[in-house]
Amino acid sequence: MAASNRVRIGGGEWRSRLLSFPDIPGLRPTPDRVRQTLFNWLGQDLHGLSCLDLFSGTGVMGFEALSRGAAQAVMVEKSLPAVKSLQENKSLLKADKARILQQDALQFLAQNRELFNIIFVDPPYQQGWLPKLLPILAPHLASQGYVYAEAEYALESGLVWQVHKHGKAGNVFYHLLKLTDESAN
Repeated sequence: MAASNRVRIGGGEWRSRLLSFPDIPGLRPTPDRVRQTLFNWLGQDLHGLSCLDLFSGTGVMGFEALSRGAAQAVMVEKSLPAVKSLQENKSLLKADKARILQQDALQFLAQNRELFNIIFVDPPYQQGWLPKLLPILAPHLASQGYVYAEAEYALESGLVWQVHKHGKAGNVFYHLLKLTDESAN
């Protein structure tokens, strides 16, 4: 792996630990500044929360959540080289609360019956993933939960999802979504 293919955990138990990841086209870790903002929004302490990291890629979102006390992080990734890297990083960190699944995101959601407090969604750009995913994420979200979504464009509030917080860093638009009052009933 190239020396540049490393990302640093920003807070919690594993603060400043470096994770390596393979050189895979389209694999782009969430920038440090964006992760710092997100975890400020969520609160630094995620103790007891259950997280789903769809399109896990580098795994930095799931490992960062675990570093900050999350009870579990389910990491779903389709790419075998990325999954192998996730397993190596899990071993390196002794991250026993990480569950790594080599699976397509839509297949995972079709069979999943768990509820998550936070769902991280950072799919490949230019492939139309968010319009497919956002309509089917609500049944996987625990009461008062959040979806964190990254995209190459800004998302707007709609019938199901309200943009609770949002920002932009370079070409990355990032959003913290929650269910609207109407859809939560």
